Amino acid sequence: MKIRVLQKEETPPIQLLLLADPSVSIIEDYLNRGMCFVAENRENMVIGVLVLLPTRPYSVELVNISVSEDYQGKGVGKLLIKHAISVAREKLFKVMEVGTGNSSIDQMAFYQKCGFRLTGVDFDFFVKHYDEPIYENGIQCRDMVRFTLDIE
Repeated sequence: MKIRVLQKEETPPIQLLLLADPSVSIIEDYLNRGMCFVAENRENMVIGVLVLLPTRPYSVELVNISVSEDYQGKGVGKLLIKHAISVAREKLFKVMEVGTGNSSIDQMAFYQKCGFRLTGVDFDFFVKHYDEPIYENGIQCRDMVRFTLDIE
């Protein structure tokens, strides 16, 4: 597997990005402002994606990370996180943040396994910023649960 920058002239893997974020308009917005990386298998097929977005001096947010369903549970996500941390360090960021829905139980466990710490909740984020209600694991996704990783 290799991880590389998605070039500006390339079409982003929207279907893969939609696995982590159901809003095409929000995805397009952060793709225009952020850094997108893709993970490819040996056949050069895109199997994972991540988008980093600088938010404040010395802070970067992981705004999207997704792995194709056939490759989930095989360490691709952890390799993408390690790559994101490496890129952030190279660019002299000190903190990486990530947010996920209150209904995203597996994602909350994943981020904590990767060393992120729970730092806050943005109440009603998904109700305010998404046109359609989101349900996952039988729970309405209302709040964004925020995690932070010190990467110094």
